[in-house]
Amino acid sequence: MLKISTHVLDLSRGLPAAGVSVSLDVESDNGFRRISDAVTDANGRVRGFTMGHGTPQPGRYRLSFALVPYFGLHGVPCFFPEVQITFDVRDTGEPHHVPLLLSPFGYSTYRGS
Repeated sequence: MLKISTHVLDLSRGLPAAGVSVSLDVESDNGFRRISDAVTDANGRVRGFTMGHGTPQPGRYRLSFALVPYFGLHGVPCFFPEVQITFDVRDTGEPHHVPLLLSPFGYSTYRGS
């Protein structure tokens, strides 16, 4: 069963980024289709997305992080209003953890474990 998770860390504050809205999309013949929405918890984590109906398939997935509301709560303007991370799932039996390290003017990501 496919498990996709994320962890958002705010490098400018040295804290987990709680309250970030994150959406998960899957690519189909007609472009990307939304399959789940979540909000990071107090530890900056979305431990797993609800995948909806059907069996998740290998393919191209995308996480979108809404940053303006998050940084706005802290009174900080940001340069990137949204971060989108597109990645390929080849084996739905493996967990896919996609962390995001962010600041108001930059971000980085990697495949976590």
